[in-house]
Amino acid sequence: MHIRYKQILWPGIYLLPIAAIALAAAGCGGGSSSTASSGLPASKATLAQVQQGQAVVTSFGCTDCHNRGVDNPADTHWMAGFIGASGGTGPGAYQIGPFATYAANLTPDTTTGIGKYSDNQIYNALKYGLDPAATPDVTITSTTPGQGNFPATPHYLAPPMPWPSIRHLSDTQLWQIIAYLKHGITAVSNTVPASQGPPDFWASSYTAAAVGPAVIPAYPSGNELFQP
Repeated sequence: MHIRYKQILWPGIYLLPIAAIALAAAGCGGGSSSTASSGLPASKATLAQVQQGQAVVTSFGCTDCHNRGVDNPADTHWMAGFIGASGGTGPGAYQIGPFATYAANLTPDTTTGIGKYSDNQIYNALKYGLDPAATPDVTITSTTPGQGNFPATPHYLAPPMPWPSIRHLSDTQLWQIIAYLKHGITAVSNTVPASQGPPDFWASSYTAAAVGPAVIPAYPSGNELFQP
């Protein structure tokens, strides 16, 4: 499966490339639904789920940003995001137009990482691009703001987080990622500066016209044509 670049509303600004993946994990190649159909909310993480999550994380380009380009779980700052002060540069720091953005600490640290958020909040971040710090722990059943627990004024993750592509993974794969990050790696204390953004925090930039539909229609559709 190949994931292409996503361009939003800033000419010449692209989300980071995501590597092609070829996984033997359960659920690979499956479609995505609008609700969480399987995963951690119903049970504890399993070793198999964590191992499969490692395969997705390490082959899907997550470490390009969140581990400063080093694809090595032995790193003592594994998945701890940008290391440095606000205004700093280097791996994990990105200038998106006039705004400075930083790769988040994705370790289960309960103060500086994602340990302070529920598994469901992390799912909503991967599936809908919603910042867990500004989004309640709810099950979302719609992509229309104000309906089905989707926030009326959504606060999206800052670019270059490529959630418009990640959301098309199967629910099984999304929960594998969450199992690995929340329940399969060591917590690292690393405070990442807050990412800057426009007043609506990218809400006007993530319309379906800009990033495509939330659910990709079944093949073939639109300009798709099978020609064996």
